[in-house]
Amino acid sequence: MTIKTKLLPLMIAAALASPAVHAAKAYISNEKDDTLSVLDLNTWEVVETIDVGERPRGIALSKDHTKLYICASDSDTVQVMDLATHKIIENLPSGADPEQFALHPDNRKLYISNEDDAIVTVVDTESHEVLAQIEVGVEPEGMAVSPDGKWAVNTSETTNMLHWIDTETHELVDNTLVDQRPRHVEFREDGKLLWASSEIGGTVSVIDVESRQIIQKLNFEIKGIHPDKIQPVGVKLTPDGKYAFVALGPANHVAVVDANTYEVLDYLLVGRRVWHMEFTPEKDYLLTTNGISGDVSVINVADMKVERSIKVGRYPWGVVTLAD
Repeated sequence: MTIKTKLLPLMIAAALASPAVHAAKAYISNEKDDTLSVLDLNTWEVVETIDVGERPRGIALSKDHTKLYICASDSDTVQVMDLATHKIIENLPSGADPEQFALHPDNRKLYISNEDDAIVTVVDTESHEVLAQIEVGVEPEGMAVSPDGKWAVNTSETTNMLHWIDTETHELVDNTLVDQRPRHVEFREDGKLLWASSEIGGTVSVIDVESRQIIQKLNFEIKGIHPDKIQPVGVKLTPDGKYAFVALGPANHVAVVDANTYEVLDYLLVGRRVWHMEFTPEKDYLLTTNGISGDVSVINVADMKVERSIKVGRYPWGVVTLAD
């Protein structure tokens, strides 16, 4: 027996005994607990709970994945967490009641919707300078920045509009009227289309970005569920442009939509009061945050099946995922 052969069992045993240092993770904001749950995406177990500011909702990663931005809505601030240490290292000025935000591709400009002030605040994440405060409609919530960085789009829940902000001038240049209580906007990966959910209207509008006009409107119908409970909120589009997933709030389902024909293909039963969603880094699973049931549902994207649910904190709201 060679030395290499003798050492092989020891090498295998050592490899099996060595824990993964950087496991893929999901971070989930729990708005009633003032915490983040850290979910190991290999074991599907919550491995850490982190105390943060009051009523955390929107969360987003920096482009280099070293920091996590957290809308601490009732603390009226955006917190910055160091992902290496899980410590809050900074608080950014944000205006009153920040709910959602979006980071520009330049990794510096953060566009924050301030629900109580009816403004969008633009903050430089490095200098902490407030670059602009842009007046928008009543109760702004959803925020998205186009992949090319040209547009920042905000939704106003009471005005029922999408507000188009030029990111060079920080001027509001156009508005698109949609159905009642728009909550979330999501750009297609090529930046040509924008999907916008209207919670009370019960619809999703698909908007041509160049013209800023609605080209398609989606309606949803689930057997046995009253139409008033079908309230679209979060939207996620697969990177290949084939499918869209729409969280339907108190209907407790996620709609699967053909993103080219706009046909609703299926409705997947998840937890209670589904809010937002995020793909795992390999895009093979989709995680949903279910506020009332306090859990996360895991959807197998290839099979379009819900595989499991994982208990997290009270009223999970936002979710991001991070690769190994």
